Amino acid sequence: MTRAVFQGVRAVLFDLDGTLIDSAPDLGAAADGMRVRRGLPSKPLAAYRPHVGSGARGMLQVAFGMDAEHLDYEQYKSEFFLHYETCLTQRTRPFDGVDGLVAALLERGLRWGVVTNKAQRFTTPITRSMVLFDSASAVISGDTTPHAKPHPEPLLEAARRMSVPPERCIYVGDDERDIRAGRSAGMGTVAARYGYLGADADVASWGADAEVSSPLQVLQLLEPS
Repeated sequence: MTRAVFQGVRAVLFDLDGTLIDSAPDLGAAADGMRVRRGLPSKPLAAYRPHVGSGARGMLQVAFGMDAEHLDYEQYKSEFFLHYETCLTQRTRPFDGVDGLVAALLERGLRWGVVTNKAQRFTTPITRSMVLFDSASAVISGDTTPHAKPHPEPLLEAARRMSVPPERCIYVGDDERDIRAGRSAGMGTVAARYGYLGADADVASWGADAEVSSPLQVLQLLEPS
């Protein structure tokens, strides 16, 4: 694990799925329900979990072996989104340690926020369903700005809303595009290994400034206040 210590940090930004929350049970249920309704046998959550970071594309690939080039992909994707909307807060919970991490950041006088590629139609119901997000200074969805990660604009928009210079922020995420976006935005970057990373993920190649294997380890990377 990289042990870089970030100095002068005033805000910590996080990806959502796989970093702050475990949404795999609801995402998997939405895709698996589509299988069952078509007379196919159910698949276990373990089959879906490693592919959650790829969103609908990953879920449909597991459920039906369908990629984005398939003739029916857009139809299936729209159906998946409709089913996901009906269950997206049923089983989704913060990862162990996230509540403690956020409480510790606030105690240190730091701001925190969310930058996700998840569309606002899904992000808003989830964040409103959890007390955890009441203290967030910014929540940026995949369609808040004209660009999605790995473009840096969503992260820069979060920094603007928090009134914190990008260089005084760090970004924590569980996907290579998170690290690319953070670096392009001029922020320190932290790779979260505890989310949905598959066994073949080459995290070291992402170029993150640091890596953590649990949420609370983020605190160890911050210069003591």
